[in-house]
Amino acid sequence: MTTDRKRLRVGILFGGRSGEHEVSLASASSVLKALDPEKYEAVPIGISKDGRWLAGTGAQKLLPEVLKSGRRVVLPADPNSAALMPLEEAGGGGLRVDVIFPVLHGTFGEDGTVQGLLDLAGIPYVGAGVLGSAVGMDKDVQKRLFQQARLPVAEFLAVQRGDWEREPKRIEAAIRKKFRFPLFVKPATLGSSVGMTKVRNAGGLSAALRLAAEFGMKIMVERAIRGREIEVSVLGNRDPRASVPGEIIPHREFYDYTAKYLEEGTRLEIPAQLRRAQVRRFQQLAVQVFRAVECAGMARVDFFLESRTGKIYVNEINTIPGFTSISMYPKLWEASGISYRQLIDRLIELALELHGEKARTKYSIELPPGAAGALDA
Repeated sequence: MTTDRKRLRVGILFGGRSGEHEVSLASASSVLKALDPEKYEAVPIGISKDGRWLAGTGAQKLLPEVLKSGRRVVLPADPNSAALMPLEEAGGGGLRVDVIFPVLHGTFGEDGTVQGLLDLAGIPYVGAGVLGSAVGMDKDVQKRLFQQARLPVAEFLAVQRGDWEREPKRIEAAIRKKFRFPLFVKPATLGSSVGMTKVRNAGGLSAALRLAAEFGMKIMVERAIRGREIEVSVLGNRDPRASVPGEIIPHREFYDYTAKYLEEGTRLEIPAQLRRAQVRRFQQLAVQVFRAVECAGMARVDFFLESRTGKIYVNEINTIPGFTSISMYPKLWEASGISYRQLIDRLIELALELHGEKARTKYSIELPPGAAGALDA
């Protein structure tokens, strides 16, 4: 997309109808502050918890203010518009943006829904497309793809919420038969450890399933791995590259929502203390994971390094990782030689590059003269 303005107009899309709404605000605030004002004109676009879209004005610098009193807008699924339209005058002139930087976590934002809307609207955006986003959000489907790509994953079982509600005893018996305790139970389509429980014995299984079922239609049950939590950032489109690995050292028993966002004490060790061969293996696996789910732009890949066996297991891919200045994704790139501001520049470049590549694709067939009449017949 071309522009006659000196600066690119970047829409920072944040908030959303998700249990990770507050996490999104923290990430988006960091991105907004780091955008180079000489290169970009930032447009904060908030999505409230009930789904309203609100665009900030120049005077609104704090994201909570945008959600409280921003201008109500809608995004038409019309590539000829490519603009946010005021709700009260959807047929009039709108606020054009050159690229969207989605800083949305969880459902209705990280799962391909917003990405599909942006594709229909013809607006470039940072990060994975519909397929990569949807797969990256569904821990069951992504693990099955990892298995197909012969990537190492630990034992898991997906449970449909409706099946468990109809036959809880049968489902719980199947889980007890497949796994030894402890194990983890969590929603299959949510991040930030929302709704996750470490189940130490059979007595805690029902409550864990009930909690996970509140947050998703599908529940994941996974073997608990005792070991180190290693993370690698990936950046790129057709030729992705991996950062140095880092290690999460939680101050709680495991890296849950409280440890991530509400309490201090968890340490990030960057780079992780690993042998050279291990570093290369983590980086190689991270790129393979990125490609296996057809990701683009950015992702963080999470691993376990099992203490007893030394085996590496892929845990999951996060297609819109946390983006505060102290989040693991940008910190890993900083340790790899790319500053936070440079990282944002590169992600915007990748978004425009991918949009240009998509534009080369034909979506209609030019029929020879007379052919249309033959088809009507």
